[in-house]
Amino acid sequence: MGLALFDADGTLFPNPSSESRFIRHLMRRGRLGPAQLYHACAFMVRAWPCYGRHVGRKNKAYLCGLEEGEIAELARDFVRAEIVPLLRPELLDRIREHRERGDHLVLLTGTLEFIARPLAEHLAMDEVVATRPAIRDGRFTADPPLRHPLGLEKLDLARDLGQRLGIPASAWTAYGDSRYDIPLLEHCGQAVVVTPDAHLAALAEARGWEILNAD
Repeated sequence: MGLALFDADGTLFPNPSSESRFIRHLMRRGRLGPAQLYHACAFMVRAWPCYGRHVGRKNKAYLCGLEEGEIAELARDFVRAEIVPLLRPELLDRIREHRERGDHLVLLTGTLEFIARPLAEHLAMDEVVATRPAIRDGRFTADPPLRHPLGLEKLDLARDLGQRLGIPASAWTAYGDSRYDIPLLEHCGQAVVVTPDAHLAALAEARGWEILNAD
């Protein structure tokens, strides 16, 4: 059994990201107001010394005060209506191939867990490892996310998966689209880059990685 690790944004479907699409989805439904804007701006100021240029990616404070159950329901409808139709046929074929080989399928992504989970269910994946925002008493807070698969943290989470499942890195296949996926792609047995950004495309050519141009 191998381990097949799929990124979501820019890989399973084209950018813009599922999170930016979901923010617009929430705005259209009147779920983001002045309080959420305040918390998001305050987070940028407060967390800049810690996260620097990645502060925007770490900023989930726009969810502050919203009820977890309600957002999860909205996200499920959003995924069905706005993300599923965007799924790339080439990636759906790869998922089927891995499933037929008996590989363990994981959606390992920086997108929000409440978006990733219904997407993984739709794709019949075995497991989800995604960004987990901070929650207290059933509502989101303005704190940094508890888990955020990005860069080296994504690789660390993949290592945890491999160790738990007893699957060595040589038996991993990882799919990614951006420079933030490079630590994982460099570590796995088979790297597949999907419509990559310029930096990743140059590295993939130099390393002889498979390049899947899905657009």
